[in-house]
Amino acid sequence: MSLARPLRAFLRTLGESFRDLLPIIGVIAFFQLLVLGQPIPQLFDLLFGTLLVVLGLTFFVYGLEMGLFPIGESLAQSFARKGSLTWLLVFAFALGFGTTVAEPALIAVADEAAEVAAANGSIGTGATAQADYALGLRLTVAFSVGLAVLIGVYRIIRGWPLHLIIIGGYLLVVLMTVFAPREIIGIAYDSGGVTTSTITVPLVTALGVGLASSIRGRNPMIDGFGLIALASLTPMIFVMGYGMVVL
Repeated sequence: MSLARPLRAFLRTLGESFRDLLPIIGVIAFFQLLVLGQPIPQLFDLLFGTLLVVLGLTFFVYGLEMGLFPIGESLAQSFARKGSLTWLLVFAFALGFGTTVAEPALIAVADEAAEVAAANGSIGTGATAQADYALGLRLTVAFSVGLAVLIGVYRIIRGWPLHLIIIGGYLLVVLMTVFAPREIIGIAYDSGGVTTSTITVPLVTALGVGLASSIRGRNPMIDGFGLIALASLTPMIFVMGYGMVVL
């Protein structure tokens, strides 16, 4: 009886994952068979890969629902009940920094950016120079996301309007784009997207919703979200600043 409920939840998530992937499968099959008029190459490998994607997505979503979302909300509520603003802000910064450093997408983009920068002569071509550049880029982005989560948590506590912060931030992005080195602008803009990926989004979202739920007068639907928007904004500002200093 104890295993029946988790099994039903897992099978439900499995069915939802397959349903979500059906449009992608349909698009590929339509263009390959009807538009191009060609058979699907390596059909067995494609089917096996699709199965792995379905299972991977299922385990990922099920893990979020089972572990990351509850722990994020419970930690936020515990800090709110403790009543220590300092520790709550320290936790918010550490959570944003730690999850961003571990983002696989950010690691890949930072390594690719280091290789391109070396090829263009912006940095040295040695492995050490590229590793230092990639690490510096990752730490810069991680610091910016940590600061964004800290600001977002403080915004929830104080009830500041989100749209004013976002507008001001993007005005700063536009201004910095004029003065930043051309080589760093594309990386800066992309870094805003890669930071809000598989690890960061679930925990940061759960933190905002859990905090807004535990503070009287805050609406989780209105005040609990918006942290991801800030986490996407600040990396662009900091990476362009990083480029102004390093390049």
